[in-house]
Amino acid sequence: MADEIQLAVLIDGDNIPSGHVKELLEEIAKYGNPSLKRIYGDWTKPRLTKWKLVLLENAITPIQQYSYTKGKNATDSAMIIDAMDILYSQKVKGFCLVSSDSDFTRLAIRLREAGMVVYGIGEKKTPNPFIAACDKFIYLEILKKDLELDKSGTNKTKSHKTKIDKITPKVINLIRSTVSDLADEEGWAFLGEVGALLQKKQPNFDPRNYGFQKLTPFINSIDIFEIEPRKSTRNNQKLIYVRTIS
Repeated sequence: MADEIQLAVLIDGDNIPSGHVKELLEEIAKYGNPSLKRIYGDWTKPRLTKWKLVLLENAITPIQQYSYTKGKNATDSAMIIDAMDILYSQKVKGFCLVSSDSDFTRLAIRLREAGMVVYGIGEKKTPNPFIAACDKFIYLEILKKDLELDKSGTNKTKSHKTKIDKITPKVINLIRSTVSDLADEEGWAFLGEVGALLQKKQPNFDPRNYGFQKLTPFINSIDIFEIEPRKSTRNNQKLIYVRTIS
């Protein structure tokens, strides 16, 4: 189970909006146990007021970092130093770096060099170098629930809340080449392995970016691929295979 992995969650408070905190922590729980949760920022600044309201109820420890010099991001330095201290303490097996700032690119690389799994979470404006430095990168925009309260207090779906990415020829070619890399002599590849390799090739690959909750319906929506469910020879579990048909 993924929840056996102890994760250190480090949040750049200057860079991430507080409105995503619930969905953020729910997402992180899919990959491991967030045994350490810290958020960094200058808590004397008014812009972090909203974060103060959600820290206690989500057991996130605030770390004070004063902005000593105008134009310099002291929060980044504090978060990087803390990450290295946590790394050497050997209390966790992975890190979740929550920021849209490319300044954490080298940190992500260093943590992976040390054998840590690194998850990145940030907004779609996040620069590609930081995304590529992570094992997996999740966009905050796809985590926000598509429900809001109407005037009567009833939940209703909010339309056009999250911009859905288009399935471009580049995305299709990425999937096609990945299926080809793993295919047997008849062209079939196990979808679980396809998903894992897609993640390695492109850390921000996620069916939710395209409006699909799972990989199977996403690939099934693309005409050039064929999906085939099979029963496992070991148990009754259903296995999904995919191949390119054109």
